[in-house]
Amino acid sequence: MAFEQTASVLGSPVSYRLHPDSKRYTLRDNGFTETNGGNYQLIRPLDATPQSKEGFKLKITVAKDIKTMKMSITTANGLRAVDIFKDPKQKMSQDKFYFLMDSMISRGLFEKVEG
Repeated sequence: MAFEQTASVLGSPVSYRLHPDSKRYTLRDNGFTETNGGNYQLIRPLDATPQSKEGFKLKITVAKDIKTMKMSITTANGLRAVDIFKDPKQKMSQDKFYFLMDSMISRGLFEKVEG
């Protein structure tokens, strides 16, 4: 998956882009860690309980220039992207995904992209 100006997870009707004011320290303050390649990555579980090792994970990677990004929801081992929006049983995971994204929007990291 390549870095893009706007990104969305599989099946989601909403796309996101980096806020123009996003900075390195803003990413770090919100839980992103720097990878060996200089990019910034955030991995958050979407399970009911944080201690659970199964379930889905939200994975967001921001390029080191802080202009492009990619994001996906993966299986617990992180190897395969999944679509949590096609199954109504995944409502809690969907709500948690939107909650995490809305909290990062309110902190000035991302913006919703219309259309």
